[in-house]
Amino acid sequence: MTDTRLESARPKIVVIGGGTGLSVMLRGLKEKPMDITAIVTVADDGGSSGILRSELEMVPPGDIRNVLTALADVEPLLGNMLEYRFEKGQGLAGHSLGNLILAAMRDITGDFVTGVRELSRVFAVRGRVLPAANDPIVLKAEMTDGTVVVGESKIPKAGKVIKRVFIEPSDVPPLDEAVDALKQADAILVGPGSLYTSIMPNLLVPEITRTIVESKALKMFICNVMTQPGETDNYTVSDHLKAVYHHVGHHLFDYVIVNNGEIPAQVQSRYAEKGAKVVPLDLEEVTKNGYKVIGDQLVLFRTYLRHDAVKLSHHIYQLVESWMHKKR
Repeated sequence: MTDTRLESARPKIVVIGGGTGLSVMLRGLKEKPMDITAIVTVADDGGSSGILRSELEMVPPGDIRNVLTALADVEPLLGNMLEYRFEKGQGLAGHSLGNLILAAMRDITGDFVTGVRELSRVFAVRGRVLPAANDPIVLKAEMTDGTVVVGESKIPKAGKVIKRVFIEPSDVPPLDEAVDALKQADAILVGPGSLYTSIMPNLLVPEITRTIVESKALKMFICNVMTQPGETDNYTVSDHLKAVYHHVGHHLFDYVIVNNGEIPAQVQSRYAEKGAKVVPLDLEEVTKNGYKVIGDQLVLFRTYLRHDAVKLSHHIYQLVESWMHKKR
């Protein structure tokens, strides 16, 4: 009885996105006393996911696999097993074992979502992992020169400026469980991740965005630390927020969480070689549009910059706790 009451008292948080940034953050969030649901993009069409999507006509499993691994409460070796990528073998090279397991689970259980649920149970996943839709989505981008690029993996490589992205089918129905999770959420968190290819595909599912707009939950946006070549070149923090607004027609967020700490010059130089630079915080422009800003040193310096999952999850949890306290 006590355990049930404690469980029901845990704030319900829904996290939306895809890619590495989301997985890094979830490794920190799962340590907090929160009920987590991750809604993950199904627009991926590159690499192992793209092959399985095409050949097996299934939801691309890569981002789902990353999130499952991040939330799993298992020995590191098992996590490494899910992430293991074959380097040799005709038909095997390039595939990750986790993607193949998810494909197998879909066939065994008869349904991708059921397969994810069962694999989550086996790997003691702390929370729920749900695809945004039960069918793959095709992501397209209209560029400022009028050309249209088809396919999530091709958009950043086009070398052009994105005007807008859109999905086909445009009226794709969301997963019912995803909508229910959003309706019950105390907090909704979007990002971090590739703005146009990881975040937008979720927000372009009409009922998902409609449910977020109607929700009374606390809504937060985690801004990327660095720009992404071919997607967000020269973007500021407010440019990220304006892009979301222009695509969905609403100011979705109450808070924006950003890194305002210094990035060492040598780290910036390494990123500059690939065409990326620091996303500047244009504070006046962000606050003018009604967003509250939480800024901190939120990055760790390794081979690549990564969000500091511990610090980031601390800020998120503090905001959620404060929000819940006001509601009581």
